[in-house]
Amino acid sequence: MQPVLRPIGTVRSRLTRLDDCPKNGDEGAPEAWIDILPEFAAGLDTLEAGQELTLVTWLHLADRDTLAVHPRGDTSRPMRGVFNTRSPARPNPLGLHDVRLLGTAPGPDGMVRLLVAPLEALHGTPVVDIKTSLSQRRDTGWGDGVPLREAETVRRLCHTAWQRGLLSGFNGNVSLRLGATCLVTCTGAAKGDLSPGDLAVVEIASGKRIAGGKPSSELAMHLEVYRRQPRAQAIVHTHPPRLLALGLRVAPQQMLHIDVYEAQMLVSRLGSAPAHAPGTQALADAVGEAAVTREAVWMERHGLVCWGETPMQALALGEELEHLAGIHLSVL
Repeated sequence: MQPVLRPIGTVRSRLTRLDDCPKNGDEGAPEAWIDILPEFAAGLDTLEAGQELTLVTWLHLADRDTLAVHPRGDTSRPMRGVFNTRSPARPNPLGLHDVRLLGTAPGPDGMVRLLVAPLEALHGTPVVDIKTSLSQRRDTGWGDGVPLREAETVRRLCHTAWQRGLLSGFNGNVSLRLGATCLVTCTGAAKGDLSPGDLAVVEIASGKRIAGGKPSSELAMHLEVYRRQPRAQAIVHTHPPRLLALGLRVAPQQMLHIDVYEAQMLVSRLGSAPAHAPGTQALADAVGEAAVTREAVWMERHGLVCWGETPMQALALGEELEHLAGIHLSVL
């Protein structure tokens, strides 16, 4: 008996060329819509926004005659059999994509549309199945309702920032956007060693806690950035010691104004917020307003907020600014 695949839907994405597709979803892949055919709509019953899913796609443009490839297309690496890789080129080019369901909407002609992220599949890719992810069916260890993959991302991000001296003890806070909600560190969490109970899921529009512990006292600031800056997918708030020291020596408008090419490029990405008390709505509003046009916001007498389209972008920008602050201090 010959197996027969029946596509249940189609990917609708801004990715239209193979060269534009990341190798994996967590390497900058965008949101995408999945148009589910009417005859399969009943299979979506009980799916809810926030769930982690595994999409199975048919990679219709893949080469089905290839049995060996250079991993990730890197010709400096030895060839491998395709069954020891995740290459799309293979006899039966099924794609597996770990995504989060962000929402649903009615589509034309009785279809149901699913908004998911991140998805590295091309526009027009057939979808052949949807499964709840393995992590969705297991106790993640981070608490009911706290997603495993994103929790591990925040843990690694906080530990890296702590190792680099951008965070210490219980200060600072980090968050990731999860569609209509965000995952944020909790108040009293030691950022260098996050553990279960140290993360919360909060609805961005209302500020309502959905899962996890008590969110950071700076939650309002994260929410205002997400509300006003749709490109922000991650926020890192640190207390960088060199930037703080520099802020005590020079006015905000003079920070990092040094004759270094990197400084000239980065200053244009740095905004500022006046000295409001930490945790107040006044501070949150000032940072949110500045984040509309700047990726980094210096909070007088307090610290630095950086947002990015990926967690590493947010962290790396903060690290670069802290490095330049050290140079500026040395020439004062």
